[in-house]
Amino acid sequence: MTRCITLFSCGFLSVFTASAVVAADQPLQFETDVRPILKAHCFHCHGDEEEHEANLDLRLVRFMLAGGDSGAALVAGQSASSLLAERILSGEMPPGDIKLSDQERQTILKWIDDGANTIRPEPETLSSDSPWTEEERNFWAFKPVQRPSVPVVHHPETVGNPIDAFLLAKLEEQNLAFSPAAERETLIRRVYFDLIGLPPSPERVAAFVNDDSPDAYERLVDELLDSPVHGERWGRHWLDVAGYADSDGYTEKDNPRLWAYRYRDYVIRAFNDNKPYNEFIIEQLAGDELLAPPYKDLTPEQAEKLIATGFLRMAPDGTADGGVDQDVARNDVIAESLKIVTSSLIGMTVGCAQCHQHRYDPIAQEDYYRIRAIFEPAYDWKNWRVPNGRLVSLWSPADFEQDAKVDAEVKEVSDRRSKELDDIVTEIFNNEVAKLDESLRELAKAARAADADKRTPEQLQILKDHPSLNVDRGSAYLYEPKKLNEFNKQFDDLMKETQAKRPALDYVACLTEVPNQVTPTHFFYRGDLKQPRQEISPGDLSVLDWLAADIPANNAELPTTGRRLAWANHLVNGQHPLTARVFVNRLWMHHFGRGIVSTPADFGFLGERPTHPELLDWLADEFVRSGWNIKAMHRLMVTSTAYRQSSYRTDALQEADPDNKLLGRMSVRRLEAEIIRDAALSVSGNLTAKLYGPSIGVAPDDVGQVVLGSGMRDGNGILIGTAAALGREQFRRTVYIQERRSMPLGVLEPFDLPNVAPNCDRRTPSTAAPQALLMMNNDVVLKQAEQFAQRVTVDAGDDRTAQITRAWQLAFSRSPTPSELTQSLEFLAAQEQDFSALPPPEKDKPAPQPALMALSTLCQALLCSNQFLYVE
Repeated sequence: MTRCITLFSCGFLSVFTASAVVAADQPLQFETDVRPILKAHCFHCHGDEEEHEANLDLRLVRFMLAGGDSGAALVAGQSASSLLAERILSGEMPPGDIKLSDQERQTILKWIDDGANTIRPEPETLSSDSPWTEEERNFWAFKPVQRPSVPVVHHPETVGNPIDAFLLAKLEEQNLAFSPAAERETLIRRVYFDLIGLPPSPERVAAFVNDDSPDAYERLVDELLDSPVHGERWGRHWLDVAGYADSDGYTEKDNPRLWAYRYRDYVIRAFNDNKPYNEFIIEQLAGDELLAPPYKDLTPEQAEKLIATGFLRMAPDGTADGGVDQDVARNDVIAESLKIVTSSLIGMTVGCAQCHQHRYDPIAQEDYYRIRAIFEPAYDWKNWRVPNGRLVSLWSPADFEQDAKVDAEVKEVSDRRSKELDDIVTEIFNNEVAKLDESLRELAKAARAADADKRTPEQLQILKDHPSLNVDRGSAYLYEPKKLNEFNKQFDDLMKETQAKRPALDYVACLTEVPNQVTPTHFFYRGDLKQPRQEISPGDLSVLDWLAADIPANNAELPTTGRRLAWANHLVNGQHPLTARVFVNRLWMHHFGRGIVSTPADFGFLGERPTHPELLDWLADEFVRSGWNIKAMHRLMVTSTAYRQSSYRTDALQEADPDNKLLGRMSVRRLEAEIIRDAALSVSGNLTAKLYGPSIGVAPDDVGQVVLGSGMRDGNGILIGTAAALGREQFRRTVYIQERRSMPLGVLEPFDLPNVAPNCDRRTPSTAAPQALLMMNNDVVLKQAEQFAQRVTVDAGDDRTAQITRAWQLAFSRSPTPSELTQSLEFLAAQEQDFSALPPPEKDKPAPQPALMALSTLCQALLCSNQFLYVE
């Protein structure tokens, strides 16, 4: 709900300004100019509910003319005599802190004075679950995708592919054109970071710059798309919108998700393998429904489909914590999961209709529960399964057989240990008996043999008088410590040896249904789970009723209900107006720095309108025609003239299009937090090229900063689970580092990590002092700068000019200018002189190396520079 309220408070002007700015001599209309204002501010009391405040319904003009308890709400043509105008002007309505803007008030007053006009005759009745106007139904995002003709432009020689024609047509309307092509060094760095998230090597830059063949760039693009690290780059983008995390969140415990990494690896593989996007969606929404329970003895291909449903297990989940209100926590999981699904796949804020009709978009509260009903059988809040209760083992029959065999061996070892320990105890007892007077020995043995509750007074007394006779398994160590130590070590070793034969645990965190267990979905009045109303059937958004969604309540041909599978197929049937538009818009956003729709998770009335609607539809249609081929869309975008152009700002472009919405130049973009770290590891020569596998752990260090490591400490409390203990694992790409919601990695945190609450539809880069402070002082950065300098020394030798040139090429993919070279030589000379003047080190400490230390400071300066942190 907080998310919805935030949208309300900040979105009024952006939604209504366009409709309110109308020429004074043009009559305003209810449907286009006034209804959106009343819907946002007033319908929740005077329209959406079963009972209307003061019996006044504002959803139709004739309802307002009829009025409520206080009489007619308006008099057409006379705002001064209209109760609606009076209440609005007095500030009495709407109640609460959020009031109408002056512009909105004036719009309503003018509409009344114009005669309270409607575009068309109003309906006799309003459907409670689909009360949409023609204007809402015809909103651009809900209309079918239509492939437009490619525009004819005045300068076709600059058109590389149809993308350019659409962009250039808009530019030419403003007497603008594309900027000149970017220099080759700039272009290769740009496309490397865009497609694989790493800088090119100096050798690859030189090869591209010197390649005169006409298809040199296209071959470079194909090379990068075929790279196994392409999936690491683009998988990270999808993990943002999926809300990926390696922990449950919700409570302070933030329990780790040990098996979440399998979903991360699935996503990376999907992008590497160019899995068609329609299959990608179907597997994530309903991979389990493509299989048959109970999900045993799965092939790798079958396991992948089950792993894909980890998408539906990414929302915060506190239900494993006994201290939470279980009913609330369970329903929160479902609500947050629906937000992830709908914002990522169809770009709509469906979650804002959980408690009431959506204030801005044509999304009924019934729509929300129709979509919830699609997922209800799997989540099933009435028969809840905690996170670990939803794990499915990937063991093969042979693994289960081996596990049972180990269980038998463990029992055999345990039984043998018990028997031999009993023999030792008996031996100790006999030794203690031998120490007694001969007259007491038989009584002691009889006391030992008798059941505790049947001992005679004499037997009890002798055991009391001689406590050493009470030896048992637990106290034997006190009599024979050396012997027991050897005994325990022998059997402990025999047990780590036996247990080692057990197959490694292998689980998948997924979403599945329990066959023949279907809990009905009820409409929660005002979103209150304690106020269930009518039962709701599964379905899609009612505003899209022109596109029939056949979602069965229970598919008799499947062992599961088939609801999620049916909806997934509906989304990718090639006719859904949102699925393809939303995804190609995301691709565009990551390539050009801004989406054609700049609000990628909100294609509704509060979202921004597309800057190039025809281009968006052309791309969406092309995507479907290509067989939902993601790499084909990458190739199309990055080989366009628009993508290859310079980022240089001219006065004409700056004046006509300061935000670069028309793309008359390439936008400059800052690297994301993870890519900054990856790039630093790359230029220092440390990056470990290992794909997939369990996440690398994070934990607080001795000062509380979150660093790589297990966090393990020895008996003295000294931290031993450090990054150094990880070896080369510490230098893997950041996508493989554990994402604990409560413990973001310290070296990344200032650079705008995604806030997965529940997911991140786009990152908003900031510029703040902590970023510069971290780059100047963080131990990780300093260490990478040192190793960067060592690499440069190995590559270039001791010649300072060669060192500077090599450092520039590694960091910026270009050689330094004469001015930069001169300044760097002067800097190194001054730094080396300063380091040489330092006092000698303490005894047994290594002698300083002023030349290397000076080079390290230069390398650090390069890592801190905008040229390193940004892509032109």
